[in-house]
Order: sequence, then structure tokens, then C-alpha cells
Amino acid sequence: MEGYDLIGDVHGCGATLAALLERLGYHQRGGVYRHPRRKVIFLGDLIDRGPRIRLAVTIARRMVEEGEALIVMGNHEINALAYCHRAPPELARPWLREHTPRHNRIVKETLEQYRDHPQEWEEVLDWFLEIPLCLEQDGLRVVHACWDPALIDELRRTRPDARIDLDFLTAAVRPDTREFRILDRLTRGSHIPLPEGVQIHSGDGFTRRSFRAHFWARAPRTWGDVVFQPDNLPGDLERRELSDAERGRLSYYGPDEPPLFIGHYWCEGVPALPAPNIACLDYSAVKFGRLVAYRWSGEARLDANHFVWIRVPREEQARPQPWEIDCD
Repeated sequence: MEGYDLIGDVHGCGATLAALLERLGYHQRGGVYRHPRRKVIFLGDLIDRGPRIRLAVTIARRMVEEGEALIVMGNHEINALAYCHRAPPELARPWLREHTPRHNRIVKETLEQYRDHPQEWEEVLDWFLEIPLCLEQDGLRVVHACWDPALIDELRRTRPDARIDLDFLTAAVRPDTREFRILDRLTRGSHIPLPEGVQIHSGDGFTRRSFRAHFWARAPRTWGDVVFQPDNLPGDLERRELSDAERGRLSYYGPDEPPLFIGHYWCEGVPALPAPNIACLDYSAVKFGRLVAYRWSGEARLDANHFVWIRVPREEQARPQPWEIDCD
């Protein structure tokens, strides 16, 4: 083993994932992408939005099951599990994740692409429950959105493998539970609510009433010190002072901690390191951005030269077609 190739949010860009793996030196043998000296770590969010969701899941799942890859859970896998599982009677609703127009829209592409493969979808949902929320091994750490040491320690006290089950998922529906706090922070990160009446009209077509905050500022003072998303804050809100309550809810990952890899935050532009020991690998692949990997070979201080990516072309004729990649 020379190291790991960590790959950010795929979001159904399955053909682009195959192209990125080939660029990294992985080739199919027996229907599985393999490398003689390296393994992949997927950062979650394989599903939703993209044109080749089944292909993306098939590639990743086969690699994980054959020992060629590891994976952590993303918030979209959590969402799909909750959307597709019935709620207990005491919740007074039919599903763990309510089927609102917003939630329907998020999962629409996934359900449509699995519509003619219901048994396969059930197997995929079962596989999602085998995926851990975080990984820590060989000198690196991996989580989809936020490494919160206290919550991860709390999770591992009862679940050393960092995997959840349906009981955990059901408890996480209620915001006052430890299960909710763990799932929300590790797979969605920190959010700070916007002032009353202020909204962000995001580039993905959703209206948001909060913004995503990062967790590596040592002593943040303002909202601008912690905002981490492509959408700008409205007006002069970047200069707004963080309240004591807002600052107290933020996690912190210091510069002396092991290298950490995250996805989730749909960055834009050329991949860069937000901190010397942190790499975000979500570069908006499904929005015609980049599907990004980081080639890690044991270094304690990360190097932006180790990013490898494939740009997702807008032109349909330039995209790899599904029949060009045979996983059957």
C-alpha cells in the first residue's frame, strides 16, 4: 500500500467517476476498479441529482465490498434512508423523513433511476446502513462534513465501528436527541441561522435561511470568519459579530490534528486547501464543476499539488456515455 485516493461527493456523476478512477490508475478487473498499490476512500453523497446514480453506487459498492475502497456516510445517504423507511406510530407521520415538495425534489432523480430496479434499491438501502459515519486510520481522518471530537467520542462509546442502525436513525428524527446531534453535525456540519426575513437564493435552486460554517478558525469574531459555501452572505452580514451562543455551538479542528478529509460544501474553482491539515473534496461535480480526488501517501502536511480532478463537461456529446462503462 502506497496510500489512499480520497474522492469527494459524486452525486450520481457515475461516468465521470469511472473516468477519474482511470486517471488515478485504477482499472476494471472482474467488474471492479482496482489499483495494485492504492485504495480509494469515498466521502459520501454518492446519490441524488446526477445522471448516472446507479452507476456511481455500483462502482463504489463493488470496490468497498471487494476491499478496494472504504467509504463514509453522507447526508444524502442519511436522507434516502429516512425518506424510504416508515416512521413508528408515535411520530404521527408515515415516513421518518417527510415527503415534502423540497424533500421529494432532492431524491427525485435517485428514485427515478432505480424505479425499474426495486430489489436493487432495497439492497442499496441495506448497504447504506453498513457505512460508518467517520473513519480514523493510518494517520488520517475522514468524515463527510465536520469532525467534532466530542460527538465522535460519544458515538464510539456505544458504536465503536461508527455505524448506525434503524433505531439510531429513528431517534435522530427528533432534534432534542444525541442521535440527531451526532448525525446532523457529522454529515451536515454547522449552520448559523440568518436574521428574520433574510434568505439566500442558492445556485442549486433552493432558498436557504441559514449558512454553512466551517470549523477550523481558531478565534472567529464575525460571520465572515466562518462562512464556507459558494453563496455570498447578503448585504454586510459577513461583518456581523458572532454571538457567544453561535461561537459556542461551533466545532474546532486545530492545526496540530491529523490530516482530515471532508466533502459536503460544494466549493468552486480550482481545488485548494482551506487549512494545512484539511482538504475539502466537494467541488460541485453535479453542477458542472470538478469531481476531485486527493492522492494521500502518508504526509502530515497536505499539499495542493496532490489534488487530481476531472471537469464535468456541460456538452452532452463530451460526456462519457453509460454504454462505454460496463460494470455488468
